[in-house]
Amino acid sequence: MNIDVNQLAEHFAHTPFQVKGIYRYARIPGVPHADYTDSYPGFVFPLTGKIQFQFNEMPYILSPGKVVHGGARMKLAKKTFHNTHWEYILVLYETYGSALEGSSFSNQHFELPTGQSPRLTELIMQLWQVYNQRGGLSKFQTEMLFRDVLNETLVSAVHRQTKSDSSTLFEQISRYIHENYYLNHTTSSLAEQFGVNRNRISYVFTKHSGMGPAAYLSQYRIKMAKKILLTSQEAIHHIAQAVGIHDAYYFSRVFKKLVGCSPAVYRQRFINNPS
Repeated sequence: MNIDVNQLAEHFAHTPFQVKGIYRYARIPGVPHADYTDSYPGFVFPLTGKIQFQFNEMPYILSPGKVVHGGARMKLAKKTFHNTHWEYILVLYETYGSALEGSSFSNQHFELPTGQSPRLTELIMQLWQVYNQRGGLSKFQTEMLFRDVLNETLVSAVHRQTKSDSSTLFEQISRYIHENYYLNHTTSSLAEQFGVNRNRISYVFTKHSGMGPAAYLSQYRIKMAKKILLTSQEAIHHIAQAVGIHDAYYFSRVFKKLVGCSPAVYRQRFINNPS
């Protein structure tokens, strides 16, 4: 199940909760699995290997790089993979107040892709160690550490989501440019076309191509112009118009800047050196 990480963070920011138990599980042949989740909701933090959980018949593959949440008293089924060692830490918690309503995130099952986070692994192992110590200080530190673990989980999930979103957006816009390079595009028109902020488009293109959208469009137009120059006898000003640049002088200037010579010289070099 997909989850809005920001809404989840908002939920935990305004909902009192307390750690009820922390358990470490590993692959032990012959040990039966429970048919239902505990009476409290919980987060599962995979450490090694992989195992499949089904919460109310919805399957999740537990493996490092993701965190899975299960609600209380959900129908549970587990599937192990042949000869695969696995290990995970389960943190059960209890919420108070409005979080007990049926729409609460705490009563849902979902997955948070966090990616490989050494910091998260370090925190969850530290949490496990502190929980198993005795005394009031241990209980206090457990509560504080779980909040650190939860924070690192949410931050990692947001970062991974943002990275994925920016990659998808770049692919969508760059593909649109490749298919419509001959049209009149600006950063503003692309932003309007895809319903995003101009600054967002500039950031995404700089991140994934090393240049802004205008420079990316110019380079692609010149790339297409080079193909036409080498495969036809079209006049230079016609080729300029064909790739979306209606000023032939400006086209020649951009072409020379990016290629190192004028369109005419580029074509002549190919004719004289066809190989």
